[in-house]
Amino acid sequence: MCAVLGRGSPVVFVPGWGLTPWIYRHALARLARSCRVYAPAIPGFSGVPDRPLDERTVADCAAWLGRFLDAAGLGPVTLVGHSFGGALAVRAADDLPDRIARLVLVNPVGAEGWPDVESAVPPLGDGPLWERGAAALGDALALRMLAPTTPPRRTATIGHDVGAPGRVGRTDLIAAGGGLTGELNRLAQRRLPVALMWSRGDRLISRASVESLRACLGGPPVFTVAGGHGWPITDPECFGHTMRTVLDRIPTEVAS
Repeated sequence: MCAVLGRGSPVVFVPGWGLTPWIYRHALARLARSCRVYAPAIPGFSGVPDRPLDERTVADCAAWLGRFLDAAGLGPVTLVGHSFGGALAVRAADDLPDRIARLVLVNPVGAEGWPDVESAVPPLGDGPLWERGAAALGDALALRMLAPTTPPRRTATIGHDVGAPGRVGRTDLIAAGGGLTGELNRLAQRRLPVALMWSRGDRLISRASVESLRACLGGPPVFTVAGGHGWPITDPECFGHTMRTVLDRIPTEVAS
């Protein structure tokens, strides 16, 4: 299952853990005003058959993304990842150097150090109640499942876009606590064009975490917006506008 919208240069969007493209539909529609958006539903995420990924590791998800690009005849593409999708995007960019032309990381997981997921309560923001709840719960579950010291706990599902922790497999590379330092450093050495996006109201991913990730990547630009961790969902108009700005400013080729 894959949502395809718009025309122009290909942009592949990777959602946060436990979320499917449907919850991002308004944000993707805004983004599709300036490019052709592909938003695959990652196997193992809520509502998506998980048989292709018996153990849903970051490496498995990145390998699956490579097979998706092959099947869709895509590449090189701009890869955009939100939250845990940012960690997956980093791993995919490292594993698939010939397929990823640019990388945009939105409030990404993957730097060293972990947020205080027990006390972090994402603001719900505006929009329909069920949608705001799905965004907040999905974000919280993403980090609860990734934090190495936090045991999985079963939580009620809202709609069809948020996964229950019991369905989430191991995430070996991230949960080991070392983050993605090696992958980030290799991307910096390759000088892959990268941009970071972060929201000032994010109670799950701190500015310090983003700066740590930025340092590993060699200092790419950080675009800061208002809102909480799930701002692409709760403020799709801002997401579309900011993404257009980002895509206009980051190069499409590695500088010589």
